[in-house]
Amino acid sequence: MIKKNLLLALAITGTFFTSCKDSSDENQEIETDPIEFTKEAELYLIKAEGDTIQKLEVEIADNDYERETGLMYRTEMAEDRGMLFVYDNASLHNFYMKNTYIPLDLIFYGSDSTAVSFQENATPLDESNLPSGKPAQFILEINAGLVEEWNIEIGDRFSVEEVP
Repeated sequence: MIKKNLLLALAITGTFFTSCKDSSDENQEIETDPIEFTKEAELYLIKAEGDTIQKLEVEIADNDYERETGLMYRTEMAEDRGMLFVYDNASLHNFYMKNTYIPLDLIFYGSDSTAVSFQENATPLDESNLPSGKPAQFILEINAGLVEEWNIEIGDRFSVEEVP
């Protein structure tokens, strides 16, 4: 029994010493590749009356990983681009700007693609909740200030066409 305890203690001690980080690595930055925009669809913002407001190239976040990552770690986004988050059903959603360096406007759309609420001028890196306030199935992130500039209103809608 003493022999087993001694072997266990040696194994734990060995693991501790081999897993310690070299202090000379503390200030070393890890280089990562920049995240490139990938056009997955064309999205048309449409006034309630039917006039087209704007055409955007969008990436689609339709799985857990893509929805959790969103536009994190990106440092810029062209004005005619955005990211469309797609969920299976309409429900209340909370977003935040953790690791997001671009100020954004968020447009929350119901299951019929009609705008139900907004969060405008979200502050980069702010981890405060940005709630939808109403059930939404689709959320479009665009550069901050564009909701106001393009006069997007509750009741406006979108249409999307995936690209091959």
